[in-house]
Amino acid sequence: MKYTHNLYLYLFLLLLVAPHLTTVFSWKKEEFRNCNQTPFCKRARSRKPNSCNLIATHVSISDGDLKAFLVPKIQENQEEIQENQESEKREELSSKPLILSLSVYSDGILRLKIDEDPSLDPPKKRFEVPDVIEFEFFEKKLWLDSVDEKDGLNVVYLNSEYEVVLRNDPFEILVRGKDGRNVLSLNSHGLFDFEQLRVKKEGEDWEERWKGHTDRRPYGPQSISFDVSFYDVSFVYGIPEHATSLALKPTRGPGVEDSEPYRLFNLDVFEYLHESPFGLYGSIPFMLGHGTRGTSGFFWLNAAEMQIDVLKEGWDAESSIALPSGQSRIDTFWMSEAGIVDAFFFVGPGPKDVVRQYTSVTGTSALPQLFATGYHQCRWNYRDEEDVQNVDSKFDEHDIPYDVLWLDIEHTDGKKYFTWDRVLFPNPEDMQKSLAAKGRKMVTIVDPHIKRDNSYHIHKEATEKGYYVKDANGNDYDGWCWPGSSSYIDMVNPEIRSWWGDKFSYQEYVGSTPSLYIWNDMNEPSVFNGPEISMPRDALHYGNVEHRELHNAYGYYFHMATSGGLVKRENGNDRPFVLSRAFFPGSQRYGAVWTGDNTAEWEQLRVSVPMVLTLGLTGLSFSGADVGGFFGNPEPELLLRWYQVGAYYPFFRGHAHHDTKRREPWLFGERKTELIREAIHIRYMLLPYFYTLFREANVSGTPVVRPLWMEFPSDEGTFGTDEAFMVGNSILVQGIYTEGAKQVSVYLPGGQSWYDLRTGTAYTGGVTHKLEVSEEAIPAFQRAGTIIPRKDRFRRSSKQMENDPYTLVIALNSSREAEGELYVDDGKSFAFEQGAYIHRRFVFSNGKLTSLDLAPAALGKRQSVTDCTVERIILLGHSSGHKGALVEPSNQKAEVEDGPLMLRPGRSPSVPTIRKPGVRITDDWTIKIL
Repeated sequence: MKYTHNLYLYLFLLLLVAPHLTTVFSWKKEEFRNCNQTPFCKRARSRKPNSCNLIATHVSISDGDLKAFLVPKIQENQEEIQENQESEKREELSSKPLILSLSVYSDGILRLKIDEDPSLDPPKKRFEVPDVIEFEFFEKKLWLDSVDEKDGLNVVYLNSEYEVVLRNDPFEILVRGKDGRNVLSLNSHGLFDFEQLRVKKEGEDWEERWKGHTDRRPYGPQSISFDVSFYDVSFVYGIPEHATSLALKPTRGPGVEDSEPYRLFNLDVFEYLHESPFGLYGSIPFMLGHGTRGTSGFFWLNAAEMQIDVLKEGWDAESSIALPSGQSRIDTFWMSEAGIVDAFFFVGPGPKDVVRQYTSVTGTSALPQLFATGYHQCRWNYRDEEDVQNVDSKFDEHDIPYDVLWLDIEHTDGKKYFTWDRVLFPNPEDMQKSLAAKGRKMVTIVDPHIKRDNSYHIHKEATEKGYYVKDANGNDYDGWCWPGSSSYIDMVNPEIRSWWGDKFSYQEYVGSTPSLYIWNDMNEPSVFNGPEISMPRDALHYGNVEHRELHNAYGYYFHMATSGGLVKRENGNDRPFVLSRAFFPGSQRYGAVWTGDNTAEWEQLRVSVPMVLTLGLTGLSFSGADVGGFFGNPEPELLLRWYQVGAYYPFFRGHAHHDTKRREPWLFGERKTELIREAIHIRYMLLPYFYTLFREANVSGTPVVRPLWMEFPSDEGTFGTDEAFMVGNSILVQGIYTEGAKQVSVYLPGGQSWYDLRTGTAYTGGVTHKLEVSEEAIPAFQRAGTIIPRKDRFRRSSKQMENDPYTLVIALNSSREAEGELYVDDGKSFAFEQGAYIHRRFVFSNGKLTSLDLAPAALGKRQSVTDCTVERIILLGHSSGHKGALVEPSNQKAEVEDGPLMLRPGRSPSVPTIRKPGVRITDDWTIKIL
């Protein structure tokens, strides 16, 4: 989260009474472990190819799955002395086979599970992550009834195009097409290793020590590692969160011998570095491979620490695997400290298919309320109610719209959540109602660390009920965070999540109102005096689960519980808004995330784009970065460029550390204020388009902002691009990431034209254009063949735009055709799930614009959603000489004249415009150009 000078004295005093306390005030490499300092990672990386001696035996079909035992292969030609030395260990392992299960699901999804045999009474049950897989996914299981066996290969069919092969000796899982081309494989290089739980023997030392902390490891080494290969791909992507490029760089192989693996371990990383494989606040172990022949994906559902290598070609010159003719591949190596193998293979074949398949397992993004898609204003901290009122009024004075004002930890009574500092915020309800009168909301922070103060009702109740995470001795875990001595709610327990949700009721959260929403920070969890600023791995959760086994999912459960509390608060009638810093697969179902505590630097602006794109690829569509950088004081030019890029983030929030200078949009001179206002206005103009994209993400999993290659999967010129991005399928944005830039090169993919979003100027696709740039805007283009819905009237907030008419911007392609969509609902409730929404498809062809209904015909609850009309239709790429337009079925004549592309008096070019056609969004109609 953040660290402040006014805490230095406080923490110094803590140091006097807790000499072991370690608190980081800036990112220090030595405070965090690398692979060589992490025993399971070091062991796994030292393994050589073909070192796995497991073979698959007793292959059968049971309960619709392919099942087998994995047992060690006895090498008959071993030297007798070696056999004697190893006999005890081999006997122990051979008597404890692993259980392998392969399940097939519709839409081309394979699930692989490998675990210890529970019938052999292991010391404990290994942890399987609950509450992540969508319940509906289990209904998509396809029951296998037979297996084809030939020459040591066991084949089952994934669908009509793909099959799954289990090789007996050596053990290997292979997904391939019916044409014989490989798609994905596991253990093709023989790197699989599974450390089974054991009873500690006399003399064994299983403890691990780090920076004065001791991890008891009562069940000993229990790590898992294996190789996964992606075939016919040019790059691999995914596995957030890292501040690095979109296409993942190799971490092992020729020329990168000293590189660290990509780490997945949720941590509070203060002022993180760009271009680093170091793990940050969230972890999603899902990787996509993409090339001209298609896209594939691999997901490992595991909440323990994970390390992943991307292996450079030639990483193992001595070992190779047979490939069908002409195939290339990228090899990866996955290592985890604990858990089981619960892995999913996705065959695509396209990028949107892979994302759809992944989100069918973990869930699609929740549809946010409309207000949440607008601009958010935050600072650590707005001092008091007067400060809040002044900031709010200044937005109105400068004609800058915004939707949400945020309060950080200083608004509470002594860092006790669900409370207010009654000196600084004596009338919180009136403060919120004043904002709500303008259609605006408020967000307050609620973190997982609970102050150990017997007068604090949350602590008292959690202690009495036994709701805290326990330490290795079974006592309530006591760590240090913002309030000082703190304990942490054990959100893994469903009963505790329900209890936590009750705390958001108006009776419990005194001073809250229906316009108040929540921010979950520090939920990695962050513990100032813990190992690597987090909770000890041998802490205990519900069900006697060690923290090491579920660490990466802790913030997910906290996010889930908070979101559920807001739903409960309004009796299921209001969509929640909860921002979380930590995340895990499935977090998209509960709200938004952001990229954490970034810094006011040009490179941090640059890296924010691939970070947000990666989050979208891995299911978390509602994400953004702190505009301006959380730490430091951005120069006016950097701040402006950040607003211009940030206006296209799915989550658009300005935020700053309270040791920084105030940086509200009007504090940098009249000219910068004007340009920041224009950037924010563009976001509000495009809210109908953004909201339609959020609905698409909610239905299909396709992210709001996308890599270029998601829309142009065969265009190799897009595969390594992460400075430009797509907003939906219609808008391409190129950020400016260098100070004083006068020119920028922009690659516009595809065979169609692109139209400058501000001027309407046409540019050829499939070409890199070198463009002059000014401070007024960053390059943004509308793709030919698309139609974008807008709302052009400037209001104070999205709420005040509800009844405003629409503008449709039609960008014609070479066939003089275009199409687009618009989704509208009440913007706040769950009524859309019962059919209370409008979904229109606009098609321009043969000189006619037609509005078609995409909502299911049986759903009849749409009429009350909106009465909005279309006030303007802009035609890009349309020739002049028009004589008007005829609106059918009314036969009303509408004017066609030259009008502004963007509503910027005196600066906007004129383009053919149909004015006041008088058609309603809810109706079917056709407009013919005469």
